[in-house]
Amino acid sequence: MPGQKPGCQKRKKRKQDELFVQSLRGSLDKFVTRASANENSESGGANENSESGGGGINNPDDSSHLSEHDNVVNASNVESLNVCENPNSRVDIFDPRYWENLDNKMRDVLVEKGPQRELSLVFPLDANKRRFSYNYYSRKLRNGETSDRNWLVYSKHVNKVYCFCCKLFKSRNCSNMLALANDGYNDWKHLSERLKDHEKSVEHMNNMKTWKELKVRFEKNLTIDKPLQKEIAKEKERWRFVLARIIAVVKFLAKRNLAFRGKNEKLYQDNNGNFLGAIEMIAEFDLIIQDHIRRIHSHEIHCHYLGHNIQNEFISLLAHNVQLSIVKTIKESRYFSVILDCTPDVSHQEQMTLIIRCVKISNRKASVEEYFLEFLKVDDTTGLGLFDKLLDALKSLTLEFENIRGQGYDNGSNMKGKHQGVQKRLLDVNPKALYMPCACHSLNLVVSDMAHSCVKAISFFGIVQRIYALFSSSSKRWKILLDHVPCFTVKSLCNTRWESRIKSVKAIRFKAPQVRSALLELYESCDDAMTKSDAESLIMAFDNFEFILGIVIWYDILFAINSVSKNLQSKSFCIDNALKQLQGVCLFFEKYRHEGFSSSLSIAQTIARDMDVDPIFPQKRRVFRKKQFDEIGLDEEIQSSEDAFRVNYFLVVVDMAITSVKTRFDQMKTFESVFGFLFDSKKLKTLHDSDLQEHCCNLCKTFSHGNSSDVDSDDLFSELRVLQTTLPDVSMEPTEVLEFVEDIGCYPNVSIAYRIMLTIPVTVASAERSFSKLKLLKNFLRSSMSQERLNDLAILCIEKNILESIDTETIIHDFVSTKTRKNRIL
Repeated sequence: MPGQKPGCQKRKKRKQDELFVQSLRGSLDKFVTRASANENSESGGANENSESGGGGINNPDDSSHLSEHDNVVNASNVESLNVCENPNSRVDIFDPRYWENLDNKMRDVLVEKGPQRELSLVFPLDANKRRFSYNYYSRKLRNGETSDRNWLVYSKHVNKVYCFCCKLFKSRNCSNMLALANDGYNDWKHLSERLKDHEKSVEHMNNMKTWKELKVRFEKNLTIDKPLQKEIAKEKERWRFVLARIIAVVKFLAKRNLAFRGKNEKLYQDNNGNFLGAIEMIAEFDLIIQDHIRRIHSHEIHCHYLGHNIQNEFISLLAHNVQLSIVKTIKESRYFSVILDCTPDVSHQEQMTLIIRCVKISNRKASVEEYFLEFLKVDDTTGLGLFDKLLDALKSLTLEFENIRGQGYDNGSNMKGKHQGVQKRLLDVNPKALYMPCACHSLNLVVSDMAHSCVKAISFFGIVQRIYALFSSSSKRWKILLDHVPCFTVKSLCNTRWESRIKSVKAIRFKAPQVRSALLELYESCDDAMTKSDAESLIMAFDNFEFILGIVIWYDILFAINSVSKNLQSKSFCIDNALKQLQGVCLFFEKYRHEGFSSSLSIAQTIARDMDVDPIFPQKRRVFRKKQFDEIGLDEEIQSSEDAFRVNYFLVVVDMAITSVKTRFDQMKTFESVFGFLFDSKKLKTLHDSDLQEHCCNLCKTFSHGNSSDVDSDDLFSELRVLQTTLPDVSMEPTEVLEFVEDIGCYPNVSIAYRIMLTIPVTVASAERSFSKLKLLKNFLRSSMSQERLNDLAILCIEKNILESIDTETIIHDFVSTKTRKNRIL
C-alpha cells in the first residue's frame, strides 16, 4: 500500500525505541529512595520474610484485616519465624565484582567506608607464572617518595584489580578501554604501564575528585539530604542496640548449654523456646527491645532478626571468632601438644574431641592452657582412621603438625599402640611429638589391678555393689537408707569413672553401723523373698570382721590414689609435679605396707565394737592328715587367721599397687631423663658443667629430626651457665623460671626448652570434661543436631572465658557485611 513503511524500517524503529527506553531506566533513582522496592527485588518476598518472620511475632488474628494484596506480600508472615533467610547466600559488598549495578544507597555506604584491602593474601599465578603483588598499591615518584594508590582494589574471587572511584562514578559513555572501571584487569605483565596510563587519564581524575568531594561532605555532614542522613544515622544506631541485645541473649544461652528454640517461634506464646523467652523478659525492662517489638506488632518493620537462622548465624560468627582467637594464641606459642579421646554420643555416633595444649605468654606472665577446638565425627576408629582425622583437622585449622611436641591419649590400643596406634603413626612423621599416656587412666588401671589381685578383693567390691543395687532398686528402700544415713549415700561402681570407687566405699566406711541398721530394717519390713535373702546375706557380710577390716584398708588406699588423681586433673599441671605426686604414691604404699595393717586393724576393731560384732577373724577348721608309718613326725607350722589375712589379702593388694604404679608409669622416666635438670631451679644452679653439657646434648638430640633442631646444644649450655648465676636462690617452679627468662629476653634457647617441657600433657582430663558438655548439648531431645552446630555450641560453652572477650561490635560488623540488605545497620 502507498505510504506504508517496509518491515525492515519498522523493526529498526522498534529497536531504537527499546534502546531509548532502556537508556532512561533508573534515571529517577537520584531523586527518590526506593528502599522497600530494593529489598523486595533482592530477596523476593519469601526470602525477606524468612529473615524476619514478622508474622510469627504478630497476632494471627490481625490477618483478617489485611487486604488481598497485603496477604500476598506477607504470605509467609503468618507462620514464619521458623523460616529464615539462607545464611549461606552471602554477598560481600566490598568485593568490586558486585559494583556494576549499585543504587545510590549502596554507593554511599562504600564511599563512607572506603576501599578495603585484605592483608596476608597469597596471590595465584597465571599461565605466564605471574601474579599480583602488594607493591602495586604504591607508586614510586622520581624524588624517591612513594604515593599510595588508595583507589586500587583487588578481588580475590576473580583475581582482578579495579579502580575504586572509576567503578563507582564512571559515566555512561565511559570508554571501553578503561578495563579497571569495567570488567577488571589481570594482565600482570603490563599492569604497571596500564596503572600509569589510568591514573593520568582525565576521566580517572574527575572520578577521584567526585569521590573525595562526596567523602568530605559525608564527613562534614554537608550533603543535600542532611536531615535524611541524620534519620538514617539514628536508625543505624537503633539497629546496633537491638543486635547487641540479641547477641547477648545468644551468648547467655550458649554458655549455659540451653536450647534456643521451642515448639513454635512466636512471641508471647507458650513453648516458644528460651531465646524468645529471654527477649520477652528483656522487653519488660529495656526500652529498646520494647520499641523493637512494638514496631513488629504494628507492621512498621518486617526484618526483626529474631528468626532461628539468624540465631544460627550469630552462633556461627561467635564460635568462629572464638576459634580464631584460640588458633592465634596457638600460633604465637608455636609449639603445642594434641590430646585426643573418643566417646559415642546419644545418636550412637563416635565423636573424637581435639584438645590443644600450649604455653601462653601474655604481659610477661606464662600460663599453661588447654583449648578445646572441635568434635570430629569418626567412622573409622582404627589407628589409621583416627590419625587421618587428626591431620585433616590440623590442616583445616592451619596448624602445622611439625610443631607438635607432645601427644596425650588414654590407654586404648588404637591410641597408644606401639605398631599401628595413633601415637606411633604421628611419631613416624614427627619424631619430636613425644607420647605421654594419661596419668589418671593409668591410676585407674592401678586400682583395677588391685581390685582383681585376689578373691577376697573381688568379693569385697561385689558386696559394695550389691548394697547399692539393693537400696536403689526401690524408692521405699532408698527412703529407709536415707532415714538411717542422712549425710552420706552409697554409690555405684564404675570401671571408667576415676572417683567412683572412693565414693562407693566412703559411706560404708564412716556409716557402717547405720548401713547395717538399714539392712536390718529392710529385712524385717520386706515381704519379698529375694530382697529378704539379699538383705540377710549383706547383714552376714557386715557381721564378718574381715569385711570391716577390708573397708578400712580400701578406704585408705583409695583416698591416697584419689587425692593424686584430683591434682593430676588440673589443666596447668606439669610433668615435674606429676612425677612428684607419683613418687609420693609409691612412698605411701611402701610405708603403708609396713605400718598400715596395724593401724587399720585398730580402727576396724573400734567399728566392730560399735556394731556389736566380735573383732576376731573367723577360724578355719584344722584338718589333720593321717601320717604314713615312714613319715617323720614333725608338726606343721600353724598360721593364725590374722597372719593369713595379712599375707593372703593385705600384702597381695599393696604389693600389686606398688608393682602396678612402677610398671604403668615407666614412661615417665623418659621425660625425667630429658627434662629432669629443668624441674628444680635449685638443682639447676648446682649442676656441674659436665653434667649440664650432657643434659643439653640429650635435650637437643631428643628434639632434632633431619637437619632441623629446636635448640642448639652449645647455645643452650652457654645460656644455662649464665642463668645459674642470675637465678634467685629461692626455689622456683618451671613457669616462674620461664617468666624470669622471658622478662630478661636474652635466653632464647632456655625459653624454648621450658616451653616444650610445659607443653607435654599429663592427663586427658580436659577431653573428659568436653564429653560432659557433649552429653549436655546433644541430649535425647536434641539428638538430631548437626555436627557444625554441635561444634559451635561446644566451643562457646567450653571456652566461655574467651567468648566474653569477643567484641560485640566485631560480631555486628561481620554479621552486617555478609549480605547487602543488612547494610542499613553499617
